Amino acid sequence: MTGRTVVLEVARLEAAHLSALVGQFADLLDDSASANDDPAIARLVPTPYPDDDEAAREFRTLTERDLLTRRRTDAEIVLSSLAEAAVIPDDPEDPALLEQVEIRLEPETVRAWLRTLAAVRLVMAQRLDITEPEDHDPEDPRFGIYDWLGYRLDGLVASFDEG
Repeated sequence: MTGRTVVLEVARLEAAHLSALVGQFADLLDDSASANDDPAIARLVPTPYPDDDEAAREFRTLTERDLLTRRRTDAEIVLSSLAEAAVIPDDPEDPALLEQVEIRLEPETVRAWLRTLAAVRLVMAQRLDITEPEDHDPEDPRFGIYDWLGYRLDGLVASFDEG
């Protein structure tokens, strides 16, 4: 991932929705005291010691705040890179909502996007109780958002792999 810029094309409306999701994720990180308080936060700071509660507790005490701070920093990078593209008109009929805009992502920004989109999907998976691929309800619109994030994540990975 050295020196390659990725150009992401999105509609303004899509950028606004993505910005809102990442903003909610950042708020969750700010509002959560610890992984002990929220299973979705626990998904973001997995333990390397699943069979040793004491070692897991000690590891989490030493690393959790730093890991969550880094996730918050990544979310801020994503929000910053989306800011201009996410500006939408107030009129829901305005064709500018569907205007395609380019977002240029430098390598470090791409990394922040990859980590953030994956983390948002982990939180959503926890909230939607997704533990297996078949845990999917096509009638629930939240799964559409989960799938859309996966699509965007896959597209970023593929565009970076091409280089």
